[in-house]
Amino acid sequence: MAASSLRWMTVRCRLCLPLTDRRAGPFRQAPSCRFSSENAALPKAEGADVTGIEEVVIPKKKTWDKVAVLQALASTVNRDTTAAPYAFQDDPYLIPTSSVESRSFLLAKKSGENAAKFIVNLHPKYFQKDIAEPHIPCLMPECFEPQIEDISEAALKERIKLKKVKASVDMFDQLLQAGTTVSLETTNSLLDLLCYYGDQEPSADYHFQPSEKSEELEEATEENNEKSKKKSGHKLKVTWRANNNAERIFALMPEKNAHSYCTMIRGMVKHRAPVQALNLYTELLNNRLHADIHTFNSLIEATAVMNEKFEEKWNNMLELLKQIVAQKLKPNLQTFNTILKCLRRFYAFGKLPALQTLREMKAIGIEPSLATYHYIIQLFYNYDNPSKGSSLVIYDIMNELTGKKFSPQDPDDDMFFQSAMRACSSLRDLELAYQVHGLLNTGDNRKFIGPDHRRNFYYSKFFSLLCLMEQIDVTLKWYKDLIPSVFLPHSQTLIDLLQALDVANRLEVIPQIWKDSREYGHTFRNDLKEEILMLMARDRHPAELQVAFADCAADIKSTYESHDARQTTPDWPVNALNYIAVLFLRAGRTQEAWKMLGLFRKHNKIPRNELLNEFMDNAKASNNPAQAIEIVKLASAFSLPVCEGLTQRVMADFTISQEQKEALGGLTALTSDSSSDSDSDISEGK
Repeated sequence: MAASSLRWMTVRCRLCLPLTDRRAGPFRQAPSCRFSSENAALPKAEGADVTGIEEVVIPKKKTWDKVAVLQALASTVNRDTTAAPYAFQDDPYLIPTSSVESRSFLLAKKSGENAAKFIVNLHPKYFQKDIAEPHIPCLMPECFEPQIEDISEAALKERIKLKKVKASVDMFDQLLQAGTTVSLETTNSLLDLLCYYGDQEPSADYHFQPSEKSEELEEATEENNEKSKKKSGHKLKVTWRANNNAERIFALMPEKNAHSYCTMIRGMVKHRAPVQALNLYTELLNNRLHADIHTFNSLIEATAVMNEKFEEKWNNMLELLKQIVAQKLKPNLQTFNTILKCLRRFYAFGKLPALQTLREMKAIGIEPSLATYHYIIQLFYNYDNPSKGSSLVIYDIMNELTGKKFSPQDPDDDMFFQSAMRACSSLRDLELAYQVHGLLNTGDNRKFIGPDHRRNFYYSKFFSLLCLMEQIDVTLKWYKDLIPSVFLPHSQTLIDLLQALDVANRLEVIPQIWKDSREYGHTFRNDLKEEILMLMARDRHPAELQVAFADCAADIKSTYESHDARQTTPDWPVNALNYIAVLFLRAGRTQEAWKMLGLFRKHNKIPRNELLNEFMDNAKASNNPAQAIEIVKLASAFSLPVCEGLTQRVMADFTISQEQKEALGGLTALTSDSSSDSDSDISEGK
């Protein structure tokens, strides 16, 4: 037993060694290899055969992420297609069923978090007990009030760290009045604070202001969304004021370094003062200082917003790039993304420079991010005029990106999938849409789908393209997979699905679509309800399907009635009245159909000729002349031209009394008189 153990230890030690070390002489010292993987040599007998022994490479130590175990467990669980998104999994009663409710849910949730943080920070002494293991700093009270009361540079640093803009400026002025010299580093930190917030006190609740958007706004194009955001954002954005505290402190500085100038330039560009930023950059060069790459990125952005021609702007950008090379700086990803972002405003002129920029960044070894391709797609595809978006750039982009996994590198990375799917929808290319969706589901790329409204936009475009070009069975499979576990459909999305069912002659699914529509909060969307009623009433169907359609029509009728109950002047759409009446009639629900016919007089709506003829056929089938005469009376009340034809049908198909004949004759004469009067009025008007 001891001998076998010794042999095994010897083999283990020999396997740990490279071949070159094992060939070392017998006099070389061999360190122990039981607890170390370093190269070592063991003495061995001369003449031992070492041929055929391969080198064994021991891998380096793997450093695991803190949540690696959780990630491994999460990878074993698939998405539940029947459940609501994870963010909404709370009390079942509170799970949202529409996009409006989902926004309200998320806003309420964030509002509750903010309220809790406010109470914790307002009364920190009551929340000092730390029960989290391991410690979670963000759950503990934060200190927002300065602790140093005396006038000193340490007090100034504390106020800068707490982002107290006004208090920091006051402390700086007090130090100067006391004759205390503030160090260059601390002064630069104060400039950083002032330039970042535009010499304004940061608002604690700025990011959590509710922004109500209607369904139509969400379905609009991104250009319109950006315009609306700009209009509403002008009131919130801080503009650079002349002679503000940042400029005053910058002028008071006895010495300035490159950091001082760069901070001022970036602050001016951020707060929409490009002219002042370019002038300050000229002063920086005159003082023989050099800007960093982040400042050049801001200067490129400032150049693009100047009131100049596109060609002049592009030449100014190229000049800045030459200065980057002259100062021996290496451009980063943000440099090229800033250029591409600015080229979007150049329209057709920016296409060639954009491709040149993309080739240049690849040539110097910078990997483009998702935002890079987002800017290019926006530049090459005009969504207002799809016929101009015939470029093949999107295909080259997707061929390059397929199978890749991405990590966040740019704030606009989460806009790529939205713009790519919109390009697929514009091109009507389903295969390309599948390719984009496959990239979204590669690795953790799903994180780049963006916030709630962008996710809904992406999936609405994708599903609408499926309804337009995919086989109906595949479309219905996607419908079950995506809704409601991924997104809640808009009414237009459901209308697209109804049109796909119509093309594929699968109208038997319509009652289920209506049931889902009610669940998703589209009960009062008249365009959706009329589309459903029109498809069910357009043609005759087997008796069993007609019964199902009539039940669906009765449910839709109840929504109109409940809607009318909330209005002072109820108003029924004439198309809905016609469709519901004919569906009741075809399903044998005669009494309900006649009640619907009475609503035409009540709401002063004109029935269609086809509907009156169907009612006449029903009266003939039941041999009920009284009902037939009621139909003629209704047509006469609205002076319809079909009244004479209906009267002739009654005379020919029914056995009526002399009194009824006289009544019919009077109705016909009345209708002809009103028709002649209207004709004379028209001729006089001419």
